[in-house]
Amino acid sequence: MNPQPEQACRPHCAACCIAPSISSLNKPAGVACLHLAPDLRCLRFHHPDRPACCSGLQPSREMCGDSREQAMVWLADLERATRPSC
Repeated sequence: MNPQPEQACRPHCAACCIAPSISSLNKPAGVACLHLAPDLRCLRFHHPDRPACCSGLQPSREMCGDSREQAMVWLADLERATRPSC
């Protein structure tokens, strides 16, 4: 069985840098990461201090969908589903 080919990040998307919260950066859900450039590229992508939660997240068909909008919706839904209850 051949493994699925890796999916590359969609240019000008950054849904994973906006939709979810990132506790290690004190970033709330729905707010752009402070390391996100105006052209929607991660300024820490190749840096060793990139948060592990970011470097561990890999694009996938399920998460990224067919558009940035689909990715934003999927990630926002995941954020809501995994939010700790108070």
